[in-house]
Amino acid sequence: MKQISIDIETYSSTNLNQTGVYRYADSDDFELLLFGYATDFGPVKVVDLTQGEKIPPQIIEVLDNPNIIKSAFNAQFERVCLSRFVGHRLKPTGWHCSRVWSATLGLPLSLRDIGSVLGLPRQKITAGKELVRYFCTPCKPTKANQNRTRNFPYHAPDKWQQFKQYNQRDVEVEMEITQKLECFPVPQNEWENYWMDQDINDRGIRIDQQLVNNAIKCQNVFHDQYLQTAKELTGLANPNSPLQLKDWLQQQGIKTNSLSKASVAQLLQTTTGTVHQVLALRQLLSKSSVKKYQAMQKAMCQDGRVHGLLQFYGANRTGRWAGRLVQVQNLPRNSMPDLEEARELVKQGNVPALAMLYDSVPDVLSQLIRTAFIPSKNHHFYVADFSAVEARVIAWLSNEKWRQESFAKNEDIYCASASQMFGVPVVKHGINGELRQKGKIAELALGYG
Repeated sequence: MKQISIDIETYSSTNLNQTGVYRYADSDDFELLLFGYATDFGPVKVVDLTQGEKIPPQIIEVLDNPNIIKSAFNAQFERVCLSRFVGHRLKPTGWHCSRVWSATLGLPLSLRDIGSVLGLPRQKITAGKELVRYFCTPCKPTKANQNRTRNFPYHAPDKWQQFKQYNQRDVEVEMEITQKLECFPVPQNEWENYWMDQDINDRGIRIDQQLVNNAIKCQNVFHDQYLQTAKELTGLANPNSPLQLKDWLQQQGIKTNSLSKASVAQLLQTTTGTVHQVLALRQLLSKSSVKKYQAMQKAMCQDGRVHGLLQFYGANRTGRWAGRLVQVQNLPRNSMPDLEEARELVKQGNVPALAMLYDSVPDVLSQLIRTAFIPSKNHHFYVADFSAVEARVIAWLSNEKWRQESFAKNEDIYCASASQMFGVPVVKHGINGELRQKGKIAELALGYG
């Protein structure tokens, strides 16, 4: 055996989309339902574990064998779930992901769309989504279903047979994708990058649970206070409603088509009195920093860590990693001089002190997001960042001398690009500084063909 193609169906009461596969598989009620596989592109076999069938021992052994390719679409899901099933971590080496393979060629990231684009003779079964919802997620208890919270195969035998066919078809489609793409192999070093990515995601990162929990509590307290103040000032039932607030503003002589972050910031520059106060409250109420804390809380596994924060080739046109769940590639910066003191107040849930010391608690919580990630005991984080690394490498690869010279002089590459584009000098926070953003967009967008 050189290769095995795999697709599985599972059950967990944890919401996969909200928590990611690691927390999903970490759920106490996680269960492997179906194991579909084919060896060396042979016929597909489906093991129905709900009926007492067993995965052959030699197949279990293959899962740990780095010399045999394990191929799956979104292989991380199969590998993490099967790790839970076998009781130990399956190392990524030897696992190939046909979604990653497709992404390297700029193809879509869903099995159905890839099958359609490639014109495969067998397509993903469209009814499968409903079958997954029926068997793989909890159901709402009703009189009609005798108040059960989960659907088992015996509740709908016909659907279960369709579900097994769906599992079989997914293996077949995955194999056909692999065979279609054989002429465009992924370089070995890129698979090694994928395995490294999987190691990073498997390791995860530790979360300060007390800080996260109390940050959410603090946000809720201040959110309620801000909302109550806004109600008293406006007389509105829900001043957080854009429609209601726009009507109220119009009654105050302020007409606006939008209450976006930028629009509110602009209005704050030209308003005074109660209107200004209400808009400032609107700004505080719309602060979404707590969402990242909530994402951490939902995704955190029993080991106190969040996993699966990066998706390899998540941006399939450029090959860049994509942030998932907490979006660690887009964390607010912190510039507070008393960051440690503020962090301790939030961690202890000291609401009165926060209210007394800080004008904007949501801003404090936003700046503390990075500090919710903590090293393991007796370890330290060392933070480093490459400066304009993509632009530098692309300038070198393309042998574009003026860009290389710009970097050698330690110039701002976005200003330099904008200056070349518009034929005028561009200085950050200076002359024609507004053009810098256009230079940045061009620099980041046009480096890839």
